[in-house]
Amino acid sequence: MKTKLYIFLFLLNISSFSMLGQEQKMTAAEITQFKEEVNVVSKKIKSLSTDFVQYKHLDFLSKDIETSGKMFFKEPALLSWQYKKPYNYSIVFKNGKILINDEGKKSAVDIGNSKIFARINKLIVGSVSGNMFDDKEFTISYFKLKGQNLAKFIPKDATLKKYIKQIELTFDKEEATVVQVKLLESSDDYTRIVLKNKVINAKIDDSVFTN
Repeated sequence: MKTKLYIFLFLLNISSFSMLGQEQKMTAAEITQFKEEVNVVSKKIKSLSTDFVQYKHLDFLSKDIETSGKMFFKEPALLSWQYKKPYNYSIVFKNGKILINDEGKKSAVDIGNSKIFARINKLIVGSVSGNMFDDKEFTISYFKLKGQNLAKFIPKDATLKKYIKQIELTFDKEEATVVQVKLLESSDDYTRIVLKNKVINAKIDDSVFTN
């Protein structure tokens, strides 16, 4: 169970569709416009539900590990990841705690007892809402892709950097919302999560965040 949580927290990430060769750096004016568009949209997001497919890449495996499920977000910081395939496993971020349900085996982690967990919680919530442009926490670079925008975040905190080398958020250019997350570890392993069938600001029952 702890292994699954570790994998989720430190391998969660959003990336581009392996189109590094097509990346073009944004100009200063384009960066300003992009950030403004994302911030306007993120401020309007009160709730969000989306299907997701997660691909875990381990260097020693020939094929990525694929899992899928449903994610729910409700402001200010309620977050639920419900894995449905190939196993039932859910993680809820709520009231300063991480609530875990591993096929009926329940446990909880107090985020307040760990600065690293607190930072990761902030990262996850920020990546879902698109509200992550904190120059004090990250060195950020911005790129254009076909129909998408890409922001790369390198943590400045040395402790966090031991676990997360880089975070990549891919945004739909028209909607200015996150469509993919990639989190690179200090090794060459990474996790990529694709978000699809998003529903914004629909009513989400509080029971979704009970684990």
